[in-house]
Amino acid sequence: MHLGAESGNMPAVPLDPFDLESYGGHLTVTADDARAAADLLNGVITRTPITESRALSTIAGTKVLLKCENLQRAGSFKVRGAYVRLARLSPEERERGIVAASAGNHAQGVAVAAGMLGIDTVVYMPVDAALPKVAATRGYGAEVRMVGSSVDEALAAARVESARSGRVLIHPFDHVDVVAGQGTVALEILEQVHDVATVVVPLGGGGLVAGIAAVLAEAAPHVKVVGVQAASAAAYPGSLKAGKPLAGTLGSTMADGIAVGLPGDVPFGIVQKEGVEVRTVTEDQLSRALLAVLERSKLMVEPAGAAAVAGIMAAGPGVFKGPIVAVLSGGNIDPLVLLRVVQHGLVAAGRYLKLQVRLMDKPGALARLVETIAAAGANIVAVDHTRTDVSLAVSEVRVNLQLETKGTGHRAAVVERLESEGYEVVAN
Repeated sequence: MHLGAESGNMPAVPLDPFDLESYGGHLTVTADDARAAADLLNGVITRTPITESRALSTIAGTKVLLKCENLQRAGSFKVRGAYVRLARLSPEERERGIVAASAGNHAQGVAVAAGMLGIDTVVYMPVDAALPKVAATRGYGAEVRMVGSSVDEALAAARVESARSGRVLIHPFDHVDVVAGQGTVALEILEQVHDVATVVVPLGGGGLVAGIAAVLAEAAPHVKVVGVQAASAAAYPGSLKAGKPLAGTLGSTMADGIAVGLPGDVPFGIVQKEGVEVRTVTEDQLSRALLAVLERSKLMVEPAGAAAVAGIMAAGPGVFKGPIVAVLSGGNIDPLVLLRVVQHGLVAAGRYLKLQVRLMDKPGALARLVETIAAAGANIVAVDHTRTDVSLAVSEVRVNLQLETKGTGHRAAVVERLESEGYEVVAN
């Protein structure tokens, strides 16, 4: 088994050798397993709401609803599987304590669950992990140790600590108890949306998708499950084609929560058996989805949490049978990352326009250009002049502008208006 880095161009790093006993003697998860997990989680987790999205419904051509795991305790679905896994540790294992490695959601989910159960916890996090996530993990009672520049390096340190101290290493997705815990999301969906036809889920290591697919395969076999990965960190398509988990190289992605180098044995087996469809989305599609959820549904999600929405938006109308439930898997996002992602999403959605315009270097020329842009309904965000470029005539100046627009159509209209007024425009 392997766990890949959450971001960066790095190969997966091996975890401990496969040990069937650590999985309770089996590799499968049933609907009854999820129901038993739900009993354990009663009074522990939040029964997250489902809300309809009219904007996404228009895009998909059918009713779309959002399962808001971003509103879960600790900000993601991870606490479900973490609590079930920890609650089933033996008294001797609890006494030894636990160790985990993560840059975000798994760290917080484990810390919350361990705090409720009174288990001493060490979490290794990369030195550049987002400060809000580090602070939250510590706030939930875990000891945080900052090691390495990646999750891979933090994981290596966690393995050393497990071997040295005897602490139980808690895997983020490759264990039947974790998968069963995540499957409780499907039980809630079936109770909240009786006629659900498709469930679209962010896909990383596979714990959440596998749990949902295992439950629906028994309880509602007519419901289709679709997993969505970031295109630059998509281990499942190649693995499914090969018929076994394959380690891959991770490219850079804003969706660090689903950037995993190798599917887990437990979730892969379920995803393969139940015929889960796997799709990929680009960085532009992820940023546009996050912006859409924030702007239209007034919900804060992280890039990984918006992957299901990105998959629905990319697919367009008529691809998925409705009603569709999109799982918003998490909402733990660094404000600085949010700022960059929102800006990226605005650009991808055509809400920003960068222009280069040549003007005669004389009084009133810039004022006339500004008036033309205002008449076209765009707002100037930034402007600067270049006079010293050798490509310019002595009497010319190049003006670089950044504009706010209302979308792709408005961008085109602004450029057309400027060109009709005789301006030489280079847009990007």
